[in-house]
Amino acid sequence: MPNKSSKAGGIASVKSTVNQLIKSKQVRRNMLNLYHANKHEGFDCPGCAWGDDKSGAFRFCENGAKAIAWESTSEKVDAAFFAQHTVSELRKQSDHWLESQGRLVEPLRYNAQTDKYEPVSWEQAFTYIADGINALQSPNELELYTSGRASNEASFLYQVFGRALGTNNFPDCSNMCHEASGIALKRSIGVGKGTVTLKDFDAADTIFVFGQNPGTNHPRMLNALRSAAKRGATIVSFNNLKEVGLQRFASPQKPAELLGLQAVDISAQYYTPKLGGDFAVARGMAKVIIEELAEQLNQDFIKTHTHGIDAYIEQVKVTQWQDIETRSGLTRADITEAASLFVRSKKAITCWAMGITQHLHSVDTIHELTSLHLLTGAIGLPGAGMCPVRGHSNVQGNRTMGILEAPTPAFNQAMQAVFDFAPPEKPGHRVYDAIKALHAGQSKMLICLGGNIAAASADTAYTEQALRRTTLMVNIATKLNRTHLAVGQDALILPCLGRTEADTTGGKNQAITVEDTFSMVHASSGNTPPASDLLKSETEIIARIAQYTLKDRIALDWESLIADYSNIRELIANVIPGFNNFNAQIQQPGGFHLYNSAANLQWNTASGKAEFNAVALPDALFPDSVQAKITQQDSPVFTLQTLRSHDQYNTTVYGMNDRYRGVFGERQLVFMHAEDMRLLGLTDNSLVDISTIWDDDTERKVTQFRAMSYDIPQGNVACYYPETNPLIPFESVGLASATPTSKSVPVLIKHAET
Repeated sequence: MPNKSSKAGGIASVKSTVNQLIKSKQVRRNMLNLYHANKHEGFDCPGCAWGDDKSGAFRFCENGAKAIAWESTSEKVDAAFFAQHTVSELRKQSDHWLESQGRLVEPLRYNAQTDKYEPVSWEQAFTYIADGINALQSPNELELYTSGRASNEASFLYQVFGRALGTNNFPDCSNMCHEASGIALKRSIGVGKGTVTLKDFDAADTIFVFGQNPGTNHPRMLNALRSAAKRGATIVSFNNLKEVGLQRFASPQKPAELLGLQAVDISAQYYTPKLGGDFAVARGMAKVIIEELAEQLNQDFIKTHTHGIDAYIEQVKVTQWQDIETRSGLTRADITEAASLFVRSKKAITCWAMGITQHLHSVDTIHELTSLHLLTGAIGLPGAGMCPVRGHSNVQGNRTMGILEAPTPAFNQAMQAVFDFAPPEKPGHRVYDAIKALHAGQSKMLICLGGNIAAASADTAYTEQALRRTTLMVNIATKLNRTHLAVGQDALILPCLGRTEADTTGGKNQAITVEDTFSMVHASSGNTPPASDLLKSETEIIARIAQYTLKDRIALDWESLIADYSNIRELIANVIPGFNNFNAQIQQPGGFHLYNSAANLQWNTASGKAEFNAVALPDALFPDSVQAKITQQDSPVFTLQTLRSHDQYNTTVYGMNDRYRGVFGERQLVFMHAEDMRLLGLTDNSLVDISTIWDDDTERKVTQFRAMSYDIPQGNVACYYPETNPLIPFESVGLASATPTSKSVPVLIKHAET
């Protein structure tokens, strides 16, 4: 077993933060940045979407500090850098090396003859893009990808631009993470967002955390869990890995905890189901409540607010305990205990993240978690409800602004009323559809508003083949990354401002807005000088692309929108419900909360009520054709999940350590149960090759990974991404969600070939 940290946070977190500041070579500037992070009249952290109350001297976490220092660095990637490196040479470098070279500081165009990026003027870049788009035979040959960090203003203009062209092709990073959450919640409670706010964590009596590692992925959430635990709330965690952050936390902002004199126990109960076993866990909990704790059913709530209870109860009753135990990996006693904790108080919150959403049956799993709240009426009350913990800073805001492939008729009507054109009604592409269309040559051009789609998407070889078939790929970015190197016929890199930097247009520093995981919308304003005079904001870049491409096809004064973002917010207020008096509302400290119908017991479903989901427990994690191949194997088949290290956020790798898991200086390793290692004749540090089992003829394999024993259920293994994204078959996606099944990949593990 590795020498893991005994707790999250503490002095080690402070040391890590200081090291990141030093590595940025801008210590003083970044200390000021940290002071202004997540505050009113400051900037929103470019990391996760967890909310803040905006009070206190410091409102950042260790990984937020890494994100800020990583962005605000003195290192620069300029024309001289690209003069020394061909794209072919850069492809051989690691993701960490690429981004650590520094900030992109001037617009660049790929030269296929020299295999290098070369400087280009902004005017030339916008002209190339406009000419490329207008040469397409159909606007649906264009893919408009969005990263979660794009602001509301940039995202709104992006979707106006795309729909004015005539396409709904808006693949978005949320397609690869919380797509299942939006679909399941929309079907079950009528709104595709969580129903709680940060204040609800102060009122909850029980908090359930499913498939989530907040210590690494949402560290500020640990403050909310710490406060809840200290006041006596019961926190129950379900995660197949024993993560330190869900066990003990020492707040770096509390002197006694910082010095190691104290730490707070987070989870009162910690269960480790098998990968993909959460559906069975929730079904088992429902079975206990219905059959053994029937007096805890909220009959008034069920009768008044729900639909489908009889069919659901029948389905729960026919589900056998043997199947529940086998598929969950937990005992009936464990699940009964969890159900008892859930019903002990009606003030229960259920949180989840990628450990739930990246499976074949993710949508039904989230339905099942929601059903627990419908059975007991634990929704629409202070301290009770559903909480999908979103990833990147404004990923939820992007969706609110219209970054989606199938807008509602009401949205289209509002767009037509404001902009005087008829938006396309045919559904467009999500990430899965977009990559497939690019691979087949049906789509020709890709614009990426941030992100790193080559490293984020599954089946790396297939994805990069698709990107290299573009006639023109445009990347709006702050740092060099893997996507920029998957060039086709032509490519542009357009460098943009970061969150920490002052965005000065029209004679003043502009504010942008973001929406956090609790549907709080607030302003963000950077205050440090830009890394280069040639940088433009994402908002201006999108406006200029639209201006050059559309010309007089839409009656918009693009110059006024670029000069004053409040003009964009006036347009948003006229299109998006809940944004009335947008400019005035963001003047409030903390911003404003978007109305949530389900939190107010209003159900925007076909029946007008919250829906139970009467489906059978799945027989297997994988499609039947894959399951058949698994049964034919002579060697043990393991279920792999990909995950982040502690020195990582999404595809950005800040360093080679994973302190909480006891890993230092490496990333090519596989976490395994000690007994599984023994059965394969492996010891710690044994080198292995890992290959995927799938129902096609494609070999998917990574080599020379080091085995490491870890507290993980037998039969399950875990590796870091993007290093193991090549193992995830492109067609292995969630039902209805089309999200890569990154948390359930069937693999073989063998001694490495010499």
